[in-house]
Amino acid sequence: MIKVMIVEDEPEIRKILGKMIEKQDGFTVVAACGDFAGGITAFMKYRPEVVFMDIDLGGESGMDCAKTITELEPKTKIIFATAHSEYMANAFEIYAFDYLVKPFNLERVTKTLTRIKGMQGSNKESESLAATEEVAQDKIVNVAEQHKDKLMIKGKEQMTFLDKKDIIMVERLDGETIITTMDGEFHTSASLGSIEEKLDSAEFMRCHKSYIINLSMISQIEVYGRWTYTVKLKGTSATALMTSQKYEEVKRLYE
Repeated sequence: MIKVMIVEDEPEIRKILGKMIEKQDGFTVVAACGDFAGGITAFMKYRPEVVFMDIDLGGESGMDCAKTITELEPKTKIIFATAHSEYMANAFEIYAFDYLVKPFNLERVTKTLTRIKGMQGSNKESESLAATEEVAQDKIVNVAEQHKDKLMIKGKEQMTFLDKKDIIMVERLDGETIITTMDGEFHTSASLGSIEEKLDSAEFMRCHKSYIINLSMISQIEVYGRWTYTVKLKGTSATALMTSQKYEEVKRLYE
């Protein structure tokens, strides 16, 4: 079942939207709340794949709530369901999957959920996690001038050296950075930006606010949302997200 959460400050609309979603096979509403704090708490507890989000949460910002959720899990499909059509451009800046303008009907909700269900089915196998190797560490330090081909990860009791050419993907998730390589995964508290500075921009791309990918490792790019794509990479079953702007850049590189 695909887990769905509703964040809407009007109880009656929460109820109506919940019934529309529950009518669809393969979906279950795991939480319905009416404010920013409740939305974040419920998300952390249930980890839904899909979130229907109102933009105005009784004076609080649904946009900010959505941004916080995508920081926790970038692949969450955010669907804005609101009476405020003027915020559509801003919504897609944070990679919204869809934007429904009230009053929305069952047919429109069904269309969106059907698209999500189809994507879940086709990507199920690729979304399984690769076997991981976790190494305790505090930070990534600058590599020496004569060893620019390596990153050094410094832990409390050891140092690990990664060949840059073996890096497949770097992801920011739940307050930590995960470096996926040919040999496994390495976790660090270093920011994505600090790692990006140490990688050659001709070989690596910051394809999304939460992802850096090795361009030579791209095997397939698929549509994910209206303005977002999923990137499949060699050597891992994990996937990255890519913005439409970066998608166009990749197309130009190979044309």
